[in-house]
Amino acid sequence: MALKRIQLELYIYDGIYTTAPTTPNYEILKSRIDTHNNITIEIGELVRDYLTLSFNDDYISYTKWVKAIVTFFDTDDNPFTVDNPKEFTFIATDGYGYFEDGTNPELSRDALISSNNVYILEDTVGKFPIFAEGVGKVIIDSATTQITDNGNTNQKIQYLTVPANSSTIKVYATDDSTLLKTITISNICEPKQTPHKITFANKYGAFQDLYFFKKTTELLSISDETFKRNIVTNTASTYSTSEGQSTRYNVNGKTKLTLNTGFVKEDMNQTIEELYLSENVWIRYENKTLPVLPGSKSLQFKTVLNDKLINYTIDFAFAFDKINNIR
Repeated sequence: MALKRIQLELYIYDGIYTTAPTTPNYEILKSRIDTHNNITIEIGELVRDYLTLSFNDDYISYTKWVKAIVTFFDTDDNPFTVDNPKEFTFIATDGYGYFEDGTNPELSRDALISSNNVYILEDTVGKFPIFAEGVGKVIIDSATTQITDNGNTNQKIQYLTVPANSSTIKVYATDDSTLLKTITISNICEPKQTPHKITFANKYGAFQDLYFFKKTTELLSISDETFKRNIVTNTASTYSTSEGQSTRYNVNGKTKLTLNTGFVKEDMNQTIEELYLSENVWIRYENKTLPVLPGSKSLQFKTVLNDKLINYTIDFAFAFDKINNIR
């Protein structure tokens, strides 16, 4: 009973696992190549079409249930009679693995940040992302939060509130006794500069905050076009010297900010890398959450050995024109 082809029904949906729609989002038929023993279908990009991230300082869980039903057909084009079809279920986030992680790496199932250190503005409440399925409890200083998972996609990623001026976060497995990760919190007092909070979608598909505490500079770049016009009046064959020959049009501008982290530990290199690789970045600026784009296209990692004190200077461009031209 050799395999000839498969039929894949792919369901991508919100809510509880049992609330799958009756009609699949995708139905894919694929035949086996004669020289191969199996059939491979990449579903990652198909699922990602349904994971659209949005952020307005609200820390929402963006996850989807993915159910794949695969029916196998033999060389006579009849369905297999044993163990057919097969059903697979996944919970999907908009994350990614690195090349060196190999094929289909499973990302963290507990704390959804890479670094063991976070920096928060003094007297400011923070947010800490965890994956509910893999965490039993979280202890922030001496306060314990029991994690529950009701199976709904809207709470698979949970953002725990970190009280102002906390010092440590300890994440435990579902047995409530195995310590999985310890996060050290540094509360930074900055009396002179105006700190800015950057929030980005990290490699786990969770929103992560990164504060820039030191010097900020702002640059406005202008774009325009010009043309020469005829300013001679038809009636008198004269012109006014208060009118210019050259006229601007299509004038607009882009604002760019240059931010500095202040001194951080070498452990933060991973966080900076994920910021650079993120497609979704926002800044809290003048009491608004605004989209920005990292302006730099290269990152030189800093180390204590080479640089002694580590400070990152990063350019961010607002992801919109200065003059509103949305029609």
